Amino acid sequence: MSEYNGKKLIKMDFLRYWHVFMLLLLAMLAGCTQQQNSQDLKEQTAQATADVKRDAKAVVAGISEGWSRDKQLDLNTATKDQLLSLPGVTAAEADRVIVGRPYNEAGEVVTRRIMPKTEYDKIADRVTAKK
Repeated sequence: MSEYNGKKLIKMDFLRYWHVFMLLLLAMLAGCTQQQNSQDLKEQTAQATADVKRDAKAVVAGISEGWSRDKQLDLNTATKDQLLSLPGVTAAEADRVIVGRPYNEAGEVVTRRIMPKTEYDKIADRVTAKK
């Protein structure tokens, strides 16, 4: 075998292995990209699930608010959560309403300075004080 044929044979072997190496490298990169897409899909699914959960809570809150709008809330018996469901009522105001019980009429929360009149005006049609 001549020296020229030997070099040509080595070069052909090198090219063959180089092609095999490149194909393996491409396959690995494709596999990594597919996993990344899988991770993106998981993240998108998690985000969509969180959005649906948030929207469901908003729907429940809206339905609850709709039901409570028809029925007045008794300031003498309402829980803190019920008071907080009223528009504009803060946790501190709800606590003060509970501590200031009993009330003869709902407007006493203003005269006793438990709640400012501007805040009370927002909830006046939704509250009562039953004896």
